[in-house]
Amino acid sequence: MDNVDIAALMIRVVLGGTIVAHGYNHLFRGGRLAGTSGWFASIGMRHSRLNALLASVTELLAGAALVVGLLTTLAAAAIAATLIVALITNHIRNGFFIFRPGEGYEYVLMIIAIALALAALGPGRWSLDQLVGTTYVGWGALGVATAVAVASSGAVLLASWRPEPSPSQTSDV
Repeated sequence: MDNVDIAALMIRVVLGGTIVAHGYNHLFRGGRLAGTSGWFASIGMRHSRLNALLASVTELLAGAALVVGLLTTLAAAAIAATLIVALITNHIRNGFFIFRPGEGYEYVLMIIAIALALAALGPGRWSLDQLVGTTYVGWGALGVATAVAVASSGAVLLASWRPEPSPSQTSDV
């Protein structure tokens, strides 16, 4: 096991485990799916129950896939896509820092960057991808992960996001 394998394993387990916990929280803790759906509706997501369910299940499955290193490029893309939607629908308008009211985008930006970097790095030797021979690394893996993340998050936003217009957009000036 070399340095790249150690780094890949650490990133996969921490990122994947964090995302699993996040998806689990959306479905089974606090307000559960109904609460998550209500929050999605409050930020302008149509079909909020379906979107909340899909986002939460994506987090559970993609996070678990990262932990074991299975389909790492696609799992990283799924995580990046989910967080791109969160970035655009909620966090970017609140500024950079997470501690700002409404939560800024520093946290989601870091997750997106780490997920895409992991796609480029690859899962490492201690992964199911390595075991079954589906390890992809480098610019090609990064390109695929980025394209999948941008396309899928764009599709979700185009199909479902309808934010309230700002007061400046609705005033008669």
